Amino acid sequence: MRSRRKSGGSVSHDRWLVSYSDFITLMFAFFVVMFSSAQMDKKKVGRLSAAIQAAFQQMGIFQAANSRAPIATTNPLPLDSVQMIEEGKGLAGQGPLPLPFDKAKAPKDLATLEKELAQTLGPEIQRHEIALQARREGLVISLRELGFFDSGSAELRPGSEAAVKRIAEVLASQPNDLRVEGHTDNVPIHNDHFASNWELSTARATEMIRLFITRYGITPTRLSAGGYAEFHPVSANDTEAGRALNRRVDIVVLPFALARGGEPPPTASPPAAKPVTGKQ
Repeated sequence: MRSRRKSGGSVSHDRWLVSYSDFITLMFAFFVVMFSSAQMDKKKVGRLSAAIQAAFQQMGIFQAANSRAPIATTNPLPLDSVQMIEEGKGLAGQGPLPLPFDKAKAPKDLATLEKELAQTLGPEIQRHEIALQARREGLVISLRELGFFDSGSAELRPGSEAAVKRIAEVLASQPNDLRVEGHTDNVPIHNDHFASNWELSTARATEMIRLFITRYGITPTRLSAGGYAEFHPVSANDTEAGRALNRRVDIVVLPFALARGGEPPPTASPPAAKPVTGKQ
């Protein structure tokens, strides 16, 4: 009897190549998309860099560069557009960027401002009611309690309003930010109005802010207030003369570069002080 042959085709062992080729195709498409996204990001970074550079130049913070803006080497933004931005013309069709302040009202150098205030406040400086001092955080105008406040009170003395008006008139003509700081000596206080030196120093600072805004028309966005109690004296608290110097309100004229920027530390660092008793 003849044996029957088994029927059936041969089995292919190369089917995995189909799946592998599909995988390679998908990977290729993925990397093409990623590469395209990266190129778009470079363009966005280039435009952002050019816009920031133009804004700083129009504000007068940085001098205009003689060379074109250093953007991506692949030239994501046309160089003629970059040059237009550097010249203050803005991106094509958008016009010049708005200025944050009136250039006709440019800030004075703090040394010049100090001389002007020294002439304006000559009588009060001679009576040691006001002191001017240039420090790293700005020009400090110290209004001592002797000439401006009664002991333990945050209300301005009526006789000192003329001096405050002259200060406000000079400062109102400048764009610099102003920080008003209240300071006391280390003698504890407790009366019907204030439970601590913290409250007294803060109340004096905010009272000066109120007068600047309501009476002398200084823009509120230029102003800030803080109370430091006895913890930032300018003199030792172990003598009456030293304590008198520490009871003050400091008006700090900030350099224009610091305007609306971070807050520098207060105008003095505390020396070692001995606890004493006496009137505030």
